[in-house]
Amino acid sequence: MAYWKFPRYVSVAEKRAKADRKLKQLRKKNPAIQPIVLEGRAIAKTWWGKSWNLNLERYADYSNRIGRGRSYVCHGAVLDLQVSAGQVKSLIQGSRTKPYSVTIKIKGITKPIWQNMKAACAGKLDSLPELLSGKFPKALGEVFAAQGRGLFPSPQEINFDCSCPDWAYMCKHVAATLYGIGTRLDDDAGLFFKLRKVKIDDLIQQTLKDQSYKLLEKAEKMSPGKIAESDLSGMFGIDMEDGIDLDFPKTAEKAAITGKKSRKAAKAAKTPSTGKKPTAKAPAKKKGGPKSPSKSGLRKRLQPAAAKTQPRKAAVKSPVKKKSAVLSDTTRVLKIIKRSKKGINAATLVQKTDLDEKKIRNIIYKAHKDGLIKRAGRGIYLGA
Repeated sequence: MAYWKFPRYVSVAEKRAKADRKLKQLRKKNPAIQPIVLEGRAIAKTWWGKSWNLNLERYADYSNRIGRGRSYVCHGAVLDLQVSAGQVKSLIQGSRTKPYSVTIKIKGITKPIWQNMKAACAGKLDSLPELLSGKFPKALGEVFAAQGRGLFPSPQEINFDCSCPDWAYMCKHVAATLYGIGTRLDDDAGLFFKLRKVKIDDLIQQTLKDQSYKLLEKAEKMSPGKIAESDLSGMFGIDMEDGIDLDFPKTAEKAAITGKKSRKAAKAAKTPSTGKKPTAKAPAKKKGGPKSPSKSGLRKRLQPAAAKTQPRKAAVKSPVKKKSAVLSDTTRVLKIIKRSKKGINAATLVQKTDLDEKKIRNIIYKAHKDGLIKRAGRGIYLGA
């Protein structure tokens, strides 16, 4: 009578020690490997990691098979897991000495679903960190996790392959990789959007635009003055520097745009210059009085007075240079806007002037309020 031979029981401690030895060997050859290491017993702790695992477990195709890989993740059998656009590759330590290689391909989010996601997020997401940490309205989380219509993939969008000889549709090595993805999303939720081939910034971009236009409309209705730094920070999503001044000389800027000169400048241009320095007149001769001093004596007397005025001139020139340097940035921006026939936006101005976006938007706001430029559309400006 023949008896079936069952494989030898291997304890969790023995499996973990085997995985640790193999991981040390692999790190000597490739220091860039990224193993899945759990802190505690939970496979996933954040909203993104938990939602990923729950999405897989609720499908009938996976519910009976995916649990086979949980123990592999828990005892450190996932030696390496790399996430790229639409693909995940992993190395799983199994019963054999050589780790098994797993490749999982996931299709990107379809355009209709992504458009629905952006529309649902409009006005509901305040910042990118809050999105990545899972701190958003509960209703929005239900939209993200909607089965077949949300951000998470369905079984029809997932294809996988493993180098093990197991004939099962989903082997435990593939299941361990899928659970490992949920653990990796705890560390970096942005990998989820990279895997689904979409840009995470698109979900909060519309919210920032709506906030910007509301603030600009509010500023136009207010009396002339400066916008508070806190409002500017909320409008553009940036931190304002201390001591920044939004005011700039109106007369100089209008002269740069219209090409008109001030009255003093026009008067100075009309008077012809002889190129000679003004000389002091000799005192008139008095009858019977002392003789007038000679030219050489007059020069000697005038030399100390000229020397005293030189330091004052040098002290006055330095702040003028700083003022003209500040003025040139504003003048360049306004001239570029005036030359543009169809209008220009802030991003293009940043490329043409090499100035930071914060400074560009400050100049645009002040110039628009003073009537130097006008708005041709959303974020597009023309010369007034």
